[in-house]
Amino acid sequence: MPEMRFVVTWPDGRDEECYSPSLIIKDFFAEGQSYPLADFIDRSRQALTIASDRVEAKYGFPCSLARGQLARIETAASHFHDREAASVIVKTFLA
Repeated sequence: MPEMRFVVTWPDGRDEECYSPSLIIKDFFAEGQSYPLADFIDRSRQALTIASDRVEAKYGFPCSLARGQLARIETAASHFHDREAASVIVKTFLA
């Protein structure tokens, strides 16, 4: 199963490299695009859940790395909920 990494820029300017066990992430995000925080979280949940489900369909168990990545995204995002108009930039996809 092709995996990929992608780099996001959080509202505080910090870059973070994220992981997806599937290329599905490209169906939910575009390079260089900014997403309102709530939309970014929602898209991340959808994409990483689908990715984990694909791993489960192929190997018989969900992807713990995808679930862990989603948990890290949700934790990082929680620091910005009080910022009005907070957004996350999907900086780039890495092969």
